[in-house]
Amino acid sequence: MTKILWKPGTMIYPLPAVMVTCGYEPSEYNIITIAWTGTICTDPAMCYISLRPSRHSYEIIRKNGDFVINLTTRALAFATDWCGVRSGRDFDKFAEMGLTPVPASKVKAPLLKESPVNIECVVREIKELGSHHMFISEVVAINADEEYIDRKSGKFRLSDANPLSYLHGKYYETGKFIGKFGFSVEKKKKRKG
Repeated sequence: MTKILWKPGTMIYPLPAVMVTCGYEPSEYNIITIAWTGTICTDPAMCYISLRPSRHSYEIIRKNGDFVINLTTRALAFATDWCGVRSGRDFDKFAEMGLTPVPASKVKAPLLKESPVNIECVVREIKELGSHHMFISEVVAINADEEYIDRKSGKFRLSDANPLSYLHGKYYETGKFIGKFGFSVEKKKKRKG
């Protein structure tokens, strides 16, 4: 296969398309759609979001020191996109999209009720990297919709919520299951009889 050399850029895809909620009180609440987010540590549980300083949510998060990462679904696709292309300076995004802010358990920022998973985060450090600043944050609580919890096994079935991903300017829902972590080295069970 022949390779074509491109200039350095952002080509790590797909990414989760998440809606980040922020604000201390209803008059300040905002939602920003972000794809530049991810896990950075297990113990303590830590993640990050990267924002341009010019974004409305940047100053709200910097001032209050917390936010909530709300995972998105096929049902939230329109709102996910709309909240990413409209500014909270001009719109009340919760009202415009018919979304529901609910109190979080550990942070001031609201949860997004319609999201299947809400990840409450406290900012520990802001790294100024250039066009974007990275909010390195500790996960202090996770809220999960019980409808996606398998009553027999207790496992969370996030795939049933049809989570969204972002791939080079386009949104996709997750695809077909191809294997679990470690399937490449798993020993085959012997058949009886």
